[in-house]
Amino acid sequence: MRIAVTTPNGNVGSHLTRMLVRAGVRPLLLTRDPARIADDLRAFVDVARADSQNPDEVIAATRGVDTLFWVDPSVMSEDPLADYARATDAVVAAVRANGVRRVVFQSSVGAEKRHGAGEIDGLAATEVALDALGIDVTHLRCGYFFSNLLLDVESVRAGTLRTVLPLDARRPWVAPRDIAEVAALALLNRQWSGRRVQAVHGPTDLSWSEVAGILTREFGHEVTAVRVGDEDMRDGLLSAGMPPAMAEAVLRMSTGLRDDFTPEQRRSPATTTPTTLAAWVREELRGVV
Repeated sequence: MRIAVTTPNGNVGSHLTRMLVRAGVRPLLLTRDPARIADDLRAFVDVARADSQNPDEVIAATRGVDTLFWVDPSVMSEDPLADYARATDAVVAAVRANGVRRVVFQSSVGAEKRHGAGEIDGLAATEVALDALGIDVTHLRCGYFFSNLLLDVESVRAGTLRTVLPLDARRPWVAPRDIAEVAALALLNRQWSGRRVQAVHGPTDLSWSEVAGILTREFGHEVTAVRVGDEDMRDGLLSAGMPPAMAEAVLRMSTGLRDDFTPEQRRSPATTTPTTLAAWVREELRGVV
C-alpha cells in the first residue's frame, strides 16, 4: 500500500504524517517546499515536490500511489475559488493518469450545502469531482478548527473575539490532531469501499460565548465574544490586507452556514472525537498568547 499525503506541514498533515510513520507506513509527502520537511522525519518518509494546483507536478509525484490524502490548500488569493478549482483539476488528473484507487479528502462541514458558503464551495466542488471518478473516496467533513484561533492571537490577548454568528449558536469545533487520527484510520482501513462521508465534529458543539468562557478560564483574563455586523467584519478583513474576493469567501464561510443549516451527519460515536478545546489551548495556544 503506497500512501501519499498532501500538505504534510499543515495543521492536519503534520500530525497525520507522524501517525502513519508510527503505524509502520513510509508515506510519500507531496510538498511545494521539500526543505521544510522536518529533519527527524527524513529517514522515515519519501518526499516529492509538487504544487497541488499544478496537474503535471501532481501526476508526476503520485505515480505508483494507490491511496491519497488530499487537501485543497487555502492560500491568500485574489480569486480563492479559482485556486480551489485548479487543485480539483490537479487531483482529478492524477487519479485518472495513475489509477489512484482510494482518496481521503479533507473537506468541511457545510460542503453538503454545495453553494453559498464561501471557500467551502471550493471543497464542495472537489467532493463532486471525486465522486464522479467512481473510485473509493471518503470525504472528511470537519468542524471548525481549534487552530483558527491561532489566526486571532491578538484578539485573544486583547480579550475580544469578533464573530458574525449569534453568540449562542453552537457548532462543531475540532482539534486538527483528531482530524489526522480519523484520516489515518480511513487511510489504513481496507474494509470500506465506494463513497463515504465521515464527519469529524470534535467532542462537543460550542458557541462563541462558550469558547470565550473557556479562554477566560484558561488564560485567567476576561475574554468576551462580541457579535459584529457583516459589513464590519468584511471591513476588518479588508483592512487586514485580504483581497476583496478572499474577504468575501472567508466571510461567507460563516454567513452561509448561519441560518437554518444542520450538518448532514449528526453527532454520534462515529463523528465525535476526544480532544477538548481546553486541552488544545493548554498544548497549542497558551505558548503563543
